[in-house]
Amino acid sequence: MATRVSLFVTCIVDQMFPKVGLAMADILERLGYEVDFREEQTCCGQPAFNSGYRNEARQVAEHFIRTFRDAEFVVVPSGSCTSMITHHFYDLFPKDTDMRDEAEYLTPRVWEFSRFLTEVAKAEDLGARFDGVVTYHDSCHALRELHVKEGPRRLLRKVKGLELREMAVAEECCGFGGTFSIKFPEVSGGMAGTKIDSILATGASTVVSIDSSCLMQLQTSIDRRKAPLRTMHLAEVLASR
Repeated sequence: MATRVSLFVTCIVDQMFPKVGLAMADILERLGYEVDFREEQTCCGQPAFNSGYRNEARQVAEHFIRTFRDAEFVVVPSGSCTSMITHHFYDLFPKDTDMRDEAEYLTPRVWEFSRFLTEVAKAEDLGARFDGVVTYHDSCHALRELHVKEGPRRLLRKVKGLELREMAVAEECCGFGGTFSIKFPEVSGGMAGTKIDSILATGASTVVSIDSSCLMQLQTSIDRRKAPLRTMHLAEVLASR
């Protein structure tokens, strides 16, 4: 019997980048997993949590735990959302020991997509083909809280026809930061501009990341500058033929 993987596609992927979720499902099915999408899923609670609305974030976290409590694995196409679930759900239940116990039971089964591929599925060469030069952007939560760095690069190097070139400021923030980009648009835009300059200097035509929120931020800056670049989630590249 195939191992079942439950997808938590995140708000941004669900509402704005559904192709990322479809690509992720395609790859996992190709690897022999049985994939399910639980329609009752909503949000990880990070926007409320980061804005100081702990009660609201707690309600969303409780719903997440109820939705996925019996999942074998929960795979997420976002380092940011994965980090919220695995690192900060504990913070939401300091006095509710039952919910804290449930969070502690569930979170080890929640995996960021690229880490699931390299550490659970033990798969790096997925038979993908993508002709072009790409550079990789390290998203903040994935890099600093999940320590995801080399895995996505190993996966990209296995893609036929793809040349990976490192940018000078790969580990610097894109400037999104959720509500940060709304509260401080000038600073956010300046950070994105620095990132785009570094991407252009590589000669790459595509910038890849594992967080659609970062890619949305970068694509906005790219469009404003009419730069010859496009953004793609890692899952989209790995699903390419």
